Amino acid sequence: MAASFCCLFWIVCTDLAWSQADYAREKRWADEIVPAIVVGDAVRLELAAGRTFLGIYAPAPAGAGGVILVHGAGVHPDWGLIGALRTQLAEQGYATLSLQMPVMASDIRPGEYGALYPEAAQRIEVGLRFLRAKGFRRIAIVSHSLGARMTNYFLERTAEPPEAWVAIGLSGAFSGAERLKIPVLDLFGERDYADVRDNALARAETLRRTKGSGQIEVAGADHFFVGHEVELVRNVKLFLDRRLR
Repeated sequence: MAASFCCLFWIVCTDLAWSQADYAREKRWADEIVPAIVVGDAVRLELAAGRTFLGIYAPAPAGAGGVILVHGAGVHPDWGLIGALRTQLAEQGYATLSLQMPVMASDIRPGEYGALYPEAAQRIEVGLRFLRAKGFRRIAIVSHSLGARMTNYFLERTAEPPEAWVAIGLSGAFSGAERLKIPVLDLFGERDYADVRDNALARAETLRRTKGSGQIEVAGADHFFVGHEVELVRNVKLFLDRRLR
């Protein structure tokens, strides 16, 4: 009953948010990046209301772990550190599915994206169902920046969570901390945004309640881990190896 209510809630709220999402911008992103995909293939995933969105799927052998990747504000599923993670984790034997999150116009600030969280949550749910239908039973979500906030929103409401979550550059503290029952890696840079750094102690306190969770600050890294992609991928992989293998 709870799962059905949550699904209905997301559908209704998504309908309300559609007028604020920039689907034309999503299409432009897809038209630009899909022809250039080297690792994995473009797939079209469908929401309950019938709208489709882009995913980039790289398969793995039966028995491997699966990883959902969720990007930040206004970008795409092969952007920056998300692109590096999805390709390099695939090369390390994980099935990866990087999802296009709903976006707004380019002049909209990330703080105004809250209206799109219900649709973002539904997209994450669809991604999890996709990997589970492919036979992957051990799945983690790896999300960055606003994508981590969207994932937090999803985890507060889902009745079928993944096995683990990596939150990269999560601003503020965790919301719905009492609902976080899965292992979480809180990963951020020494030179990250102030709201990420200033709330690190609060997030660490939350994670002490959940077995298998942890927090890592990467020396010298900024919010986007420019020049620190190797450390980023290594830390994410080590955590996933412990939780999914």
